[in-house]
Amino acid sequence: MKFYLAPMEGITTYTYRNTVHKYFDHIDKYYTPFIVATQNLRLKNNEKRDICFDHNQGLYVVPQILANNADALIWAIAECQRLGYHEVNLNLGCPSPTVVTKRRGSGMLGDLNALDEMLDRTFKMMPQGMSLSIKTRLGIEDTSHTRELMHLYNKYPLSELIIHPRCTKDYYKKPVHLDDFALALQESNHEIVYNGNILDVYSYKQFHAQFPQVKAVMMGRGLIADPDLVHQIQTGEVIDKEVLLAFLMELFDLYKVRIDGVRNTLMKMKELWFYLQSLFIFEKKDLKKILKARTEEDYKAAVTYFISVSEIDPREKRDIHFR
Repeated sequence: MKFYLAPMEGITTYTYRNTVHKYFDHIDKYYTPFIVATQNLRLKNNEKRDICFDHNQGLYVVPQILANNADALIWAIAECQRLGYHEVNLNLGCPSPTVVTKRRGSGMLGDLNALDEMLDRTFKMMPQGMSLSIKTRLGIEDTSHTRELMHLYNKYPLSELIIHPRCTKDYYKKPVHLDDFALALQESNHEIVYNGNILDVYSYKQFHAQFPQVKAVMMGRGLIADPDLVHQIQTGEVIDKEVLLAFLMELFDLYKVRIDGVRNTLMKMKELWFYLQSLFIFEKKDLKKILKARTEEDYKAAVTYFISVSEIDPREKRDIHFR
């Protein structure tokens, strides 16, 4: 099985990806948070920093693109090639209303004719040596067009098709539609990657038992909650607390330099703890010390204490509050 890290805006930055790779080297591909291909054909500064090839050395990184027309998409693909990449991913899965209303992300699934036209033109103009994969949901209001959508994708030489078997309206809260995923597997001619609600060893084993033919999975929140989850899936061994502490301390120090000071760094790290807390059996008062810390010294002391006194949850099925 291959394991991919899903893009999560504001979290899976190049700083995070590189630090995860240093301490937990079990991920086969890292997908960047999406870059937006707009009509002005220009990348934002933060997008340039994140996909800068020098910032991603030693990792298999795939830039993800958000686009709603072929010309902008072709430009973004060529720009990624210029930066040194050979593979990109088209985001047809983002359910955020601010994205969908602009007919980007999963918003493109509302007009399959327009999507077909965009893909047709893109592949006709594809820069030589570049490959394109797609990350997709299965509809906007419902998943009733799954078969039609797979037949559309079958027309094009995608390197992979990553399927998140929800519709836009489901967002991330409702259960994944595994019956529709089974239909997509049956109808698709592509290499399929599964994405959706693999949050711990238990959910991985449940999925793998049902779909043993799938050879790659993409995980987002589960890997943020436990950056060594792939290793636990592979070996049964839980994350080492000393390694986790070193990872978190180095990540803090890197962010402090790269995102303008301690205050912004504290906000960034506390966002991670929304997910990381699910890794532990802990006292709530100990977590509150982390979340209330206002200085670097208080934060690092609180994290060190929390990890020293809290137990890593050894169970395959963890009590994950965002499940």
